[in-house]
This record gives sequence, structure tokens and C-alpha cells, in this order.
Amino acid sequence: MTDKVCLISGKSEHRMDQLREAAEAIIQAAIEAVKPERVIQRKVRLENARLTVDSLQLELKDFEKTYVVGAGKASALMAREMENLLGEKLFYGVVTVKYGHGAPCRKIRILEAGHPVLDENGLNATTQILQTADGAGDKDLVFCLLSGGGSALLEKLPAGLTLKDVQKVFQLLLGSGANIEEINVVRKHLSLVKGGQLARAVAPATCVSLILSDVIGDPLPSIASGPTSPDPSTFGDAWKIMERYGLIDQLAAGVRDYFRKGCDGQVAETPKAGDPLFEKVYNIILGNNLDALYVARQKAESLGFNTLILSSRIQGEAREVAKVLAGMAQEILSTGLPVSRPACLLLGGETTVTLKGSGIGGRNQELALAALLAMKNVPETHLIFSCGTDGSDGPTDAAGGMAYPAMWEKVREQNLDPAVFLQDNNAYPFLQKTSGLIITGPTGTNVMDIMAVLIP
Repeated sequence: MTDKVCLISGKSEHRMDQLREAAEAIIQAAIEAVKPERVIQRKVRLENARLTVDSLQLELKDFEKTYVVGAGKASALMAREMENLLGEKLFYGVVTVKYGHGAPCRKIRILEAGHPVLDENGLNATTQILQTADGAGDKDLVFCLLSGGGSALLEKLPAGLTLKDVQKVFQLLLGSGANIEEINVVRKHLSLVKGGQLARAVAPATCVSLILSDVIGDPLPSIASGPTSPDPSTFGDAWKIMERYGLIDQLAAGVRDYFRKGCDGQVAETPKAGDPLFEKVYNIILGNNLDALYVARQKAESLGFNTLILSSRIQGEAREVAKVLAGMAQEILSTGLPVSRPACLLLGGETTVTLKGSGIGGRNQELALAALLAMKNVPETHLIFSCGTDGSDGPTDAAGGMAYPAMWEKVREQNLDPAVFLQDNNAYPFLQKTSGLIITGPTGTNVMDIMAVLIP
């Protein structure tokens, strides 16, 4: 694609091809902007043994040993960049990442584990991370690299709870429609490492957490379940969330008993603000969804679109958000509001899906399928997409999906009923059959999702 395209003239087929190319270019630009190596190169500097991250300055000569630990889909690439930056000043490190998201490092061990549901490898990796953290002394420095996915990848279970029982809790939550902050409140209270408890293991060493945010509004207690930040939530909050989604009776007896003991004060709460263990802890956001949206806007403008960022805080049921995007598309086509054509509306955030069917897909794919249905009677050229910046949407190899008019030809040719696919939460095979999948492969980063409406 040329640096600037004209999407005003030409045959509809050609314009549609251009629109797809533009969407792919915008997605790629957004993802590249929040790659770990890029954000660390922009935000972290080392000059004459003085490390600067935002307003924090540390003299590395003041520390005897420097360690790296971490968890999340982006932690391997973050680790590699920190290893390059620190060089001989780095003593050792361990991070855990989702399967397929690893990267080669020299001194930092990269351990792969299950996501979005915890597995045995996640428990084993966390044991090694905690051993490393526990080994750091008062005169040592520990960098903690956190990104989206860290909640599932970093875990030490309380005595008496089994991996199978805890896996069931989060499988239930992931299909309940609960948002990520609610899910993480529950996670923190079934854990001995989340909700500030990794900071307890690092103490008395100095802890600097470098964070890529995958949570709306960048709340530190929610990103990767806040392993190095004070936790404002309680066992009572976690119990209310499970009640809200009707999950109490589906929990294993051991899990219910553990929560009841926590609510009764028989199990220690997660550390709160004011705890002395946080005196030498620094939590720093390196990148977030809005950073990706800014670069997406620059790319869209370079391609000839009038571009508007609407929000980086979109949430709610994917199929309901799809209706909103479809309404915006129709408004542009009808009135040129809120931005004139050729138009690009950009949004970010993270939707949810309440599972009622047995199909295969993810929140971004479900949004695309629902948007296609909502635009069924709109023949004018348009494209709506939703894409996960991590390259992974649900238990699939797709990052998300697109919706555009030409897909209806494939629907008719194959006698497909998109409503049936949507009802069964089965967006992946539908989009696969209609050329609507977005496949990027693992990106090494994670700052939630990018959504857009494109109209020539």
C-alpha cells in the first residue's frame, strides 16, 4: 500500500481491497507501537550506571546484584530488552510467558505456561520466580516485568487447594461475562503471589515493576492481578463477585471453604496500602492502549482518513458493543458525523463474552460477527474490525475479526446462517469461511484490543 491512498473512487471491489489493506496497516502500526522493545527503548535509559524510568532515577552502583522476574504475554520480549540494556549488570532472572510467546535470552530463563487457564507449568515457573525473589537481599535490585496474561501465568496456590479446583473457578469466570477487574479480584484471593504478595517475596530488596497495561484505566491492582502493588480488594469482595454471577454452588467445596475462612478472618488478607513492604517498591506504566491508539491514528491519517479516537475504555458484551460500532458506521454514511468521509473511528478497550454456546471464538471475533449482522442491510462500502494486540483471541490462532459487505456473498454461496454461529459463540469457523479472520501470530505485547470503523 502507498503512503497515502484515495478511497473515494474506483470499483467497489478495488475499494474494498484497499480498505482491508488499510485496516491491516493500522493494526500493524498500533501493535508495533507497543512492542516491549519499543516502549523500553522510549521509557528506560541507562547512562553511566544511572537508570532513569520516567521520574525515577537509580544508581546501579548502589546495588550488589540486579535480578529480573516477571510474568505476562509480553514478559519475554521485555526481558530480552532489559537484558540488552543491563548487560553485565544483570545477575540472573526468570519470567513466565504464554506458550509460543517466548524469546531467546542469555541470563534470564524464559518459562512457558498455560493461558488463559493456569496449568502445572505455571505453578512450577512461579516457584522459580519466588525462589529468585526470595534470594534478593537488602542491597539488591529486582526488576519485575508485568504485562497482560500475568494473572494466569503467575500463581502459587494456598495449601489445600488443587490446580483442578482453581482451574474450574477461572473457567467459570471467563464464561460468565465478568470483566477482567472482577476476575482478578477473585484471582488475588486464591493466590499467595498476587495482590502485592510478590512484593512481599522481593522485600527487603528494591523492586521496580515495569508494566504494560491491559486493563482499562491502568489500575495497578488489576494489571496481572497486581503482584507488586497494594490490594484494595478483600475476600468479601471476591465472594460477592462469585455470587453476582451465580457461581457459588458450582465451586469445589475446598474453594468455598477457603473463601469463607478468608471472609471470617481466618486467612490473612492481601497486603494493603501503607504496608511497610511497599516502601521500596516502584510501579511504572510503560505502555497502554491509548499509546497504541495514538499511533493507529497517525497511520490512518497518513493513509488519507479523517480520524477520530473515541475512547480507550470500551467495555461490555462484545455483541452489544458491535451494535454501537454499527450505529456509528451508519451515522457516518448518512450524515458524516462524528467525522467526515473518508472516515476512521478508533476505539480501544476490552469487551466480554457470556458463553451460552459450545462454539470456538473470542471476544474480538464475536464482535466482528455481531457487527456483520448489524450491518446486514447496509451495502455501502465499509469495514469494522476488532483485534487483540497480543495476537491471540480466545482459544484460537486468530487475533480478531473484520466485518465488511463482501462477506455476505460468501454467506450466500455457502448457505451460512451467521445468527446461528453467533448464538453458539462460534465466530471462528464463520469468519474463517468468509475471509473475516485477522491473524497476526503472537505479537509479544498486550494492551487490550483495538477496534475501528473505516468508511471510504
